[in-house]
Amino acid sequence: MSLRVESAHKTFRAHSGARVVALDGVDVTAADDELLVVVGPSGSGKSTLLRAVAGLETLDAGRVVIGDRDVTGVPAARRDVAMVFQEGALFPHLSVAANIGIGERARGGRRRDVDVRVREVAGALGVEHLLRRMPGELSGGERQRVALARVLVRAPAVCLLDEPLASVDAELRLRMRGEIRAVQRSLGVPMVHVTHDQFEAMAMGDRVAVMDGGRVLQCDRPEMVYDRPATTAVARIVGPLPMNLLPAAVGVVVGIRPERVRLRVGEEDEGGAGRIGSVISVEPAGEECLVRVLADGELLARLPWPAAPKVGERVSVAWRPEDEHHFDAATGRRR
Repeated sequence: MSLRVESAHKTFRAHSGARVVALDGVDVTAADDELLVVVGPSGSGKSTLLRAVAGLETLDAGRVVIGDRDVTGVPAARRDVAMVFQEGALFPHLSVAANIGIGERARGGRRRDVDVRVREVAGALGVEHLLRRMPGELSGGERQRVALARVLVRAPAVCLLDEPLASVDAELRLRMRGEIRAVQRSLGVPMVHVTHDQFEAMAMGDRVAVMDGGRVLQCDRPEMVYDRPATTAVARIVGPLPMNLLPAAVGVVVGIRPERVRLRVGEEDEGGAGRIGSVISVEPAGEECLVRVLADGELLARLPWPAAPKVGERVSVAWRPEDEHHFDAATGRRR
């Protein structure tokens, strides 16, 4: 069961009366066994896209197709789409087991079959030992797992995740990334996961769709989005750190990843595109450090901590020519 969103347009009116474009001709697809991650800054249109697929927003134009069924005008309750929000709301008066199985029971599922399915999904998400507990006895991470289990227990045609890990601590977030991937593989249904965390996007997605300004700027495998960003906007959104973007020849912007920048104190570097600059800040980051240099504009370098220069030192700045990315200065598109 595949998912297609075709030429989706959606606008809102702000309190000021201004017209806000949330979706501007969005085209995305997710295959029946694919985890598509949508990443972008706040206000880029990610959540609006997800709500349009779920039927919680009505498109101004375009359509949503699940399998061979056009569901654009179909009410949310009849789309067979399940959605997990950032804060998984649970019924406080029901046990974990009852919370997970409530939807299936409401749809007329046999009690024994529902109970078996609840235990299967709870086991996959590591909450089987919590089935008798009440929501008030759970941690934030446990509540979010239960909310995810409640969606997955029904094996929907499409599963939508709206930043489900945003309120989970870092250690649990790392573990749940793998668990979500494993559950998605076992279900074999399209899953669309929205996040503002590009680490999460790159780690989880079969493909990553980068959104900004209501548009999909690039949709490709994670390694391609990182290695060959289609625009300067993608280059700054995707990566452990924003790509340095520096003016070069007329009409050309050169991009260089901070981890590819080389710094040498007090000497010229003849092995690359050398510039001379001065260090304006050094920020420790564990075994590495982030060094900001003023050299025909400000740029960032990520270096091993022992190689860090001192603030105020003059340094040569260089990189290998093959590490450069070239973009059109007017359009921002890759050249």
